[in-house]
Amino acid sequence: MATEIKVPVLPESVSDAVIATWHKKVGDAVKRDENIVDLETDKVVLEVPSTVDGVIKELKFAEGATVLSQQVIAVIEEGAAAAAAPAAAGPEQVQPKADAAKSAAAAPTSTKPAPVGGELPPGARFAAATSGVNPADVQGTGRRGAVTKEDIVNFAAGKTAGVGGGARPEERVPMTRMRTRIAERLMQSKNSIAMLTSFNEVNLSKVMQMRKELGEQFEKANGIKLGFMSFFAKAAANALQRHPIINASVDGSDIIYHGYADISIAVSTDKGLVTPVLRNVERMGFADIEAAIVGYAKAAREGGLKLEDLQGGTFTITNGGTFGSLMSTPIVNPPQSAILGMHAIKERAIVENGQVIAAPMMYLALSYDHRIIDGKDAVLFLVDIKNQLENPHRMLLGM
Repeated sequence: MATEIKVPVLPESVSDAVIATWHKKVGDAVKRDENIVDLETDKVVLEVPSTVDGVIKELKFAEGATVLSQQVIAVIEEGAAAAAAPAAAGPEQVQPKADAAKSAAAAPTSTKPAPVGGELPPGARFAAATSGVNPADVQGTGRRGAVTKEDIVNFAAGKTAGVGGGARPEERVPMTRMRTRIAERLMQSKNSIAMLTSFNEVNLSKVMQMRKELGEQFEKANGIKLGFMSFFAKAAANALQRHPIINASVDGSDIIYHGYADISIAVSTDKGLVTPVLRNVERMGFADIEAAIVGYAKAAREGGLKLEDLQGGTFTITNGGTFGSLMSTPIVNPPQSAILGMHAIKERAIVENGQVIAAPMMYLALSYDHRIIDGKDAVLFLVDIKNQLENPHRMLLGM
């Protein structure tokens, strides 16, 4: 019996998807719940699993094709045994790009072994060919251990260092759907928001002391480590309740005040920045926040984020300090009106009670929509967060 595999139901905000990667070809055996294709939308990469055990009978689209919600993309012959060799694509079947690339790569003169982590993406193939690098010698850092273009370039640079330079590959590739959408959103923010950024700095010595004293007990009690983000998320949620204009959004000529703190947490992935949403942070405990962040980060790295995980959000927190950023001006994510930027913690000399001491300091940045948020509101909001972090017991008391 033939079973059709369809594009999942896409929300109204996502009009279509692109076939990113086929993990199976015609004639391959597939098990129930095994991923057969990755679909890239404007926001996330969706994995589409098989609904039955069987053999791939037909792939209706090649990689790079645009598909719509509930459109049939593959046909599986349920319960059939896998063919000894992959079936040839008939006139009504479209051979995926991965197969074409595999055929081209398997030229009679090639003696290189198959690359680690599966088929190489186009950029990596080009880089390998022009730099003379054997992909099998390269440790992949991409998804599921795949060798990326950056892996090839870095390997070639290390191989040719000190011997007069190496190859100078160059390639023009289209943006991914996600990167294109990110670019559109950034330009929308720039062109539609009167954005301004205010800065402050916070002494994190008491937060670090609390983590040192209670971190082990916290982990034993909750099964998860006590990080920094829960302090910032909880401080922001408390401050948003006291400064509701920071948590508001603009809709035409109206201002919408949100009586809840749905905080988007920026997570970096290989394909770009995504912002999954923590719902009702004002009601969450530290352990709940940490568990949710770890779960989202894992899902983002493995491509398991759902579209609903990224929708909504009344305020955003981004942490450039993870990568060593000392100071930045984050860009507001419309229709939100503000975003908090965390940065690297650096031990600096400060004056406290007339004495010069060394303290772990962090610069905070709040970018906001100046159309509805005045400078006074932004500064008071930042000072509120600063006071909570420098006196973390305030958060426990809701002060």
